[in-house]
Amino acid sequence: MKHLKAELTLALGEDISRLEMISEHPPTRLYALYDGEGHPMPLLAKYFRHQGRAALEARKLALLGPAGLIAVPVVYGVVMSQQPPVHELLLMARLNGVSAEVPARDARRWQQFCEQVVEGLLAWHRLDSHGLVGTVDSTQHNSWPAWYAQRVEVLWATLSYLRPPAFTLEDRQILFRCRARLAHLFRDFDDPCVMVHGNVRLQSMLKNSRSDQLLAMTEPGTILWAPREYDLIHLDDSPAETALLQAYLQRAPLSEGFLWRRWVYQLWDCIDQLVQSGTFNRPRFDQAHRQLLPWLG
Repeated sequence: MKHLKAELTLALGEDISRLEMISEHPPTRLYALYDGEGHPMPLLAKYFRHQGRAALEARKLALLGPAGLIAVPVVYGVVMSQQPPVHELLLMARLNGVSAEVPARDARRWQQFCEQVVEGLLAWHRLDSHGLVGTVDSTQHNSWPAWYAQRVEVLWATLSYLRPPAFTLEDRQILFRCRARLAHLFRDFDDPCVMVHGNVRLQSMLKNSRSDQLLAMTEPGTILWAPREYDLIHLDDSPAETALLQAYLQRAPLSEGFLWRRWVYQLWDCIDQLVQSGTFNRPRFDQAHRQLLPWLG
């Protein structure tokens, strides 16, 4: 922490008296900054353990902000450090508000909040990619099923190389079966790719603590162009998120294939997290495994 304060003091040209960790999601940590007199500063520092990730998030936020109705954090800069362990810092505006995971005061306010989120998501989802698909730093002209199949092959090959000890033979078998059935699971898929946030969940949303009005969305994913269904795969961790998903589907229905493809996405998203950060979300993987089994033949 001492070295981190020294780096930020040098980068900002102002004394930093202390850092307060707001959240931790491997491999990132989010800090509030306090000036030399102990007053909160109007910016946050997000710590990235892997090089290149801070710039990716900065670029994604810069694209999402002007394109939508939902506010996202303003980016002030990126600090690249060579101090061990090598890391990067993303400097962003500090937004007031509380996590949307805090329950709304009543049903009417919750309904209004859901309407705000849905309208905001649809503003991004109306922006057609014109044939582009992929992450913010690597887009290509391709179909979503073909691009996603490439992504699965890369994850499968990387997993085979890493051989993580927490992974069982049954885990590998379900991934093998899913990979073999991928073309069938995407059969007749024809949804266009649009701009996506990539990490839509209540914990990435901020709201007004008094009015329950949506203020901003943070923590975007790295994928920029994808079908609408991919932006909704995380909305299942709580009854509130399930209700938010239903509010979206009532306004803008998806094809029947979302019933099983959401579990395909979640399954491989767990592998992506394992490859990128070394952490494995066993409960989420097992849930996707159980839900996907009926669709694997």
